[in-house]
Amino acid sequence: MYRVLLVEDEDIIRRGLLLSVDWLKAGCIVVGEAVDGEDGLRKIEELTPDIVITDVRMPYLDGLGMLAQSRGRGYEAIILSGYDEFSYAKKAISLDVVEYLLKPVDFDALYEALSRIKERLRQRDELRRRERSRVEPLPEELLEPASASVGKYTGKLLRRIRSDYAVRLSLRELGEEYGVSEAYLHKCFKQDTNYTFNDFLNRYRIIQAAELLREGGRKVYEIGACVGFPDYKYFAIVFKKYAGCSPGKFRAQYEEENITEE
Repeated sequence: MYRVLLVEDEDIIRRGLLLSVDWLKAGCIVVGEAVDGEDGLRKIEELTPDIVITDVRMPYLDGLGMLAQSRGRGYEAIILSGYDEFSYAKKAISLDVVEYLLKPVDFDALYEALSRIKERLRQRDELRRRERSRVEPLPEELLEPASASVGKYTGKLLRRIRSDYAVRLSLRELGEEYGVSEAYLHKCFKQDTNYTFNDFLNRYRIIQAAELLREGGRKVYEIGACVGFPDYKYFAIVFKKYAGCSPGKFRAQYEEENITEE
């Protein structure tokens, strides 16, 4: 259900919209009402609606002023006006409002506007979901330690991650191998890369896992083991932390995108 806020200073019109529109049929629920632009601003902040339906001319603060002051809050707006004036439409367009209805409101036109808005919201949410489901790449210069401007021990650690990421790597044990303390290695690595050793290692492992998931042919738990996570549950937790979704969902989304492109 999409959350709707009604902003209208005329009680009879506001109540008419609330009671005459079949909001459930439209896939919406009215979460609040406001009697002017200032009240609308407070309700937008408090209720975080998906859709704001607002009159233009209201006391204290008009609808366009309210929209301008709350721009960027993530909602879509429908403007209602008794005036078919170009100046209003022009300003509404400048505020990214594309739904502009004349009073008295034609309910069929309102349902159509709501349908268009819901589709835009759906597409926006889908885009955000997909963006969250992408693995953030590591800086390329750190993936080529030979050419990276890093210290001696950081270079050693970067090379070790690239060659042995699939096995257990302990900064304490590597410190013993290199003849320095774990704390010193941690300090050097963090200073040179802006990552902790474990964070960088896990990011690198998840990048490799994402590539294997895209290739297909292996079970998810097998991929986890291949990149250094023999415990599938822990692999799923770490993967979701860096990719924004589970390994299985990541693979499904990738396959869906490929089918769509084809």
